Amino acid sequence: MANLRDIRNRISSIENTQQITKAMKMVAAAKLRKAQQRIIATRPYAKKMRSVVSRLISGAGSDNPILRNPEEVDSVLMIVVGSDRGLCGGFNNNLFKLVEKSINEDYAEFQNAGKLDLITIGRKADAYFKKREYKVVDSYVGFFDDLNYEITSSIMSETIDKFIKGDYDKVLVAFNEFKSVISQNRLVDEILPLKTKQFEEESSSNLNEIDYIYEPDGQAILNELLPVHLNMQLWRAVLESNASEQGARMTAMDNATENAKELKRDLKLKYNQARQSAITTEISEIVSGAAALEDA
Repeated sequence: MANLRDIRNRISSIENTQQITKAMKMVAAAKLRKAQQRIIATRPYAKKMRSVVSRLISGAGSDNPILRNPEEVDSVLMIVVGSDRGLCGGFNNNLFKLVEKSINEDYAEFQNAGKLDLITIGRKADAYFKKREYKVVDSYVGFFDDLNYEITSSIMSETIDKFIKGDYDKVLVAFNEFKSVISQNRLVDEILPLKTKQFEEESSSNLNEIDYIYEPDGQAILNELLPVHLNMQLWRAVLESNASEQGARMTAMDNATENAKELKRDLKLKYNQARQSAITTEISEIVSGAAALEDA
């Protein structure tokens, strides 16, 4: 009977866990809808901003210090966007492995020379890279508890200042791009230096027959829009990562709920088998005892 009691306790525990995973799936689904709405609202703005910046770069030249293109790369900064919470499958680990692979393949010499700095966004990214003794110069733990544009803008503004001063010659951002609820694209994108040739090519292929008149002038507008454009690049990465996290957690909790169902079904089968075996044993003992009494 003790075995039956243990099985009943396990079934009860699994049912409680199943209720928790169901609730977490519903919460993740609600957050995912909000995150998707923010992405949908941001993508057209970011696309149009890039189009305007492309036209301005093509027409106003490259006098802005943000457009500097160093001949040699001496130091690198990588911004890694993770998450603050777990229980989202391989969302964090898969991205972190890609980051380490990128560092080992493309930036190992900077890492060995101590010229590769990391900025981590999210508690998981901070813990992962500090534990492995990477040079984390700044970390933002609890970032997604209060997701807002101002903090993202301040991160990018400091990065731009250091790029202009020459503290960094290349800036990368690693994040999960939202593709669907069950899949994400893991990316390591270069955001600085800006590829002016690519911008000029985009400008020449989009409405190049229209001649705009700028007030006060193209260079002044470009000086104002370039930081905004870069802020939007990081903001988009953060929003994509947030939506990807909720999608990954929703999928992970759904899988956990289904696994709990299967485990509960197997345990109930095992419980019924053990119970039937116990009943059969008791009947056999009763029959044997009755037969012994008749013989006596």
